[in-house]
Amino acid sequence: MNQFPIWSVAGLTAGIALGFAAAFGGLGAFLLVLVLGAVGFLIGRIVEGGEIDVSRLSARRR
Repeated sequence: MNQFPIWSVAGLTAGIALGFAAAFGGLGAFLLVLVLGAVGFLIGRIVEGGEIDVSRLSARRR
């Protein structure tokens, strides 16, 4: 186990945040957290790699 499963932990954290927003804030808060999470994800990808390759985000089989 050389690599820590960072994407699994990030997905779990995002799911918990969205769950709290939906439970305590309603649909508006849920959508706000969802949009801000997506923006944060894109900014993180830009900072991490310098570019965004959206073709790798889809799960197409070849």
